[in-house]
Amino acid sequence: MKRIALIVCVALVALGVSAQPARRRTEQQQKRKSNTNTITTRAQISFPTTTPMNEDVVWRRDIYRELNLVEDANAGLYYPTEPVGSQMNLFTYIFKLMMMGPRNGGISAYEYRMDGNEVFTDSARIKPLQFLDNYHIYYERTNRGIRLDNSDIPSAEVKGYYLKESAYYDQGTSTFHRKVIALCPIMARADEFGDGEVKYPLFWVKYDDLAPFLSKQTIMTSNLNNAATMSVEDYFTMNRYQGKIYKTTNMLGRTLSQYCPTDSAMTAEQKKIEKELVDFEKNIFGDQAKRDSLDSIAATKENVKTTKRNRRTRRGGGETTSATSTKKSKTTRNTSTNNSARVSVRRQRH
Repeated sequence: MKRIALIVCVALVALGVSAQPARRRTEQQQKRKSNTNTITTRAQISFPTTTPMNEDVVWRRDIYRELNLVEDANAGLYYPTEPVGSQMNLFTYIFKLMMMGPRNGGISAYEYRMDGNEVFTDSARIKPLQFLDNYHIYYERTNRGIRLDNSDIPSAEVKGYYLKESAYYDQGTSTFHRKVIALCPIMARADEFGDGEVKYPLFWVKYDDLAPFLSKQTIMTSNLNNAATMSVEDYFTMNRYQGKIYKTTNMLGRTLSQYCPTDSAMTAEQKKIEKELVDFEKNIFGDQAKRDSLDSIAATKENVKTTKRNRRTRRGGGETTSATSTKKSKTTRNTSTNNSARVSVRRQRH
């Protein structure tokens, strides 16, 4: 009876599995397929990004930089302007994730305000279709949704980024960090009269939302060695980018151009801020202090070795001098003895 009951249970389970609608089975299969442009929620949570910044740090300074993608240090973020296989530039990747939205495994983008400050609230989120219409990006409506060709993505026109980073001192670990907070792509389009290009900051994205996806994309880091590559996430974590400072968070909310009347004054202010960051990093109780202590220990050991070497030299020189003097005294004695003997012999002959 037990065997018959077991066979009946197995048959019922098999019938239940086979009775699933074909549409449901198809959806399950599609979910199992891997997608290179998406990442699971579990992977996002467990992804080892940079150390999160605590809100109760004792020292922090927010810096806004403008990255020019024409420069060699940032050129890896610009090329290729159109996807080649799985390789695509940073804006194409951000654009695709923004169009997918957070519900479909993408990210959220937030509007760029007139004051240039980022606001990551639900009311500031941009709508993808409205964004396409505002910047005249061609797309097609189909039964499956919005269709966009890679050639219609204005990645070639995005030639720069606004980047916000926070330089802070972590008192828990006694270390200094520079962490990227947000990115804003800048599109440069020719004006209506063709006299020049006009910059259009598009939107802000949180770097922490973007970092898990950037670990799957690699960029070239050298013109001489094409095999030298790294992930885009490592590129930002290691602060390999270069950009001029155009604003710092201050109580008046002013940019450098608002209180620097000339270009030379702005350049001097940028160098001053960079020097302040470097000096603070060197003088805190962190890596530089450890290096200084190690250097002092090494210098002390070298001084001790030099002192011992000098003492040995002095001792060796004293022994040589005493031996020489002893030899000289013996020679003098022998000479005097021989002279006296000669004199005595001569006297005896006379």
